[in-house]
This record gives sequence, structure tokens and C-alpha cells, in this order.
Amino acid sequence: MKSWLFVVLQFGALGLIAATGPLLASNIWLLALELAGIALGAWAVWSMGVFNFNITPDVKRGSRLVTTGPYELIRHPMYTALLLITLPLIVNYFNALRLFIWMILFITLIFKLSYEETLLMKFHKEYAEYIKTSYRIIPFLY
Repeated sequence: MKSWLFVVLQFGALGLIAATGPLLASNIWLLALELAGIALGAWAVWSMGVFNFNITPDVKRGSRLVTTGPYELIRHPMYTALLLITLPLIVNYFNALRLFIWMILFITLIFKLSYEETLLMKFHKEYAEYIKTSYRIIPFLY
């Protein structure tokens, strides 16, 4: 139930961001950042593989710990990608409501990744070592 709450909040925030403004930034630099987020997300899905992918933070049976591709540096590159895709939209078409929705998305992803990491520590014994060599969502910061 907790896992699906995170998914509903995440997709609800994404839907509201999409519904309250254009889907592409008009500023060239912000559009470049948005496209970088899309590329990172695609790379993360490709590196993880279809059979390992899960929309909820729950660990799938028979899953393997992915530590290559963007996962070599960032433990949650799909979350980073979502933030990179949506932040330029908020900046380019700014209003307080959109910023509030983005903050809900950010906070939801932080709670979701914390919960997911707790599960990954239990399921993958090598996860504790992986944490020492990677960042959660922001390379070199967090």
C-alpha cells in the first residue's frame, strides 16, 4: 500500500505539472536540460533492463542490482531524470502553484527512494557497499 501511495503522489504531481503548462521549455538552455533529463531516463531504463524495471519501490523477485551505466554514479537516475525534465518547465513557466507541485514531487521522490533503499538493503546484500561509491540523485552532492 505504501509503495502505491508513492506512485500515486509521483504521477499525480507529474500530471499536474503537465496539465498546468507546456511540455517543452521555450528557453533553449532549459530545453537542453529537459532533453538531458529525457536522455538520462532512457539510459537508466536501458541499463536496468525491462525485466528489472518496477514502477513501485518494491524489489522484484529475481531482480539483480544494477551498478553500471548511470547507476555507476547515481543510485536513482530515473528520479534524477524526472527532476531534470520537470524543473526547466517550472522555471520557464513559473508560478507558485507549479513550484509547489514540483516541491511535492521532489519530496515524494526523496521519501520513495529512502523506502526503496531500505528494501534494497534487505534484498541485495551488496547494496551496502554500492552506497559507498554512488550518490542518491545529485552527483557529488546527495
